[in-house]
Amino acid sequence: MDVRETPLPGVRLLMPRVHGDSRGFFMECFHAKTFERLGLPQLFVQDNHSRSARGVTRGLHFQRRHGQGKIVRVVTGAVFDVAVDLRTASPTFGRWFGTILSEDNNLMMYIPEGFAHGFQVISDKADFLYKCTDFYDPEDEGGILWNDPEIAIDWPLRDGLVSSKDGKYLPLSQTPGDHLPLL
Repeated sequence: MDVRETPLPGVRLLMPRVHGDSRGFFMECFHAKTFERLGLPQLFVQDNHSRSARGVTRGLHFQRRHGQGKIVRVVTGAVFDVAVDLRTASPTFGRWFGTILSEDNNLMMYIPEGFAHGFQVISDKADFLYKCTDFYDPEDEGGILWNDPEIAIDWPLRDGLVSSKDGKYLPLSQTPGDHLPLL
């Protein structure tokens, strides 16, 4: 597995080696010893799978007290995947990084605790997998408005289809500090 750093310290792109032939392909998505060698977590406690239609925009989500590191990937379709640095002491606080994850490029992204995460489906549909380092706690969930003008994420589709919950989140500048991730 190859790793590429991003402009946000801690957020990393993972490129598994894909072995393919006329029958299809094989790739290793997780190997504890490889992750240890790369400085990535080896303990994951929850796997999630979501399916969404074109234009669906999910996020920007995080957990406040029970931060989740995530490895995310797409198995069907394509998404524009985004991480936003919410670590208040970080020099990149409030900055974002985004990339396309797809069934064709097999990229995965590691997003550590302290970041908001979201994605937008840019194919007809997408199956999206999350591997998490802590359990989801609905009482602990927080969020930032997906189209916050100050963060200015360059979403591929301007009119994202968002849930009513995600549409009610505040911009980062209006979010009280005690509602951001605690690290």
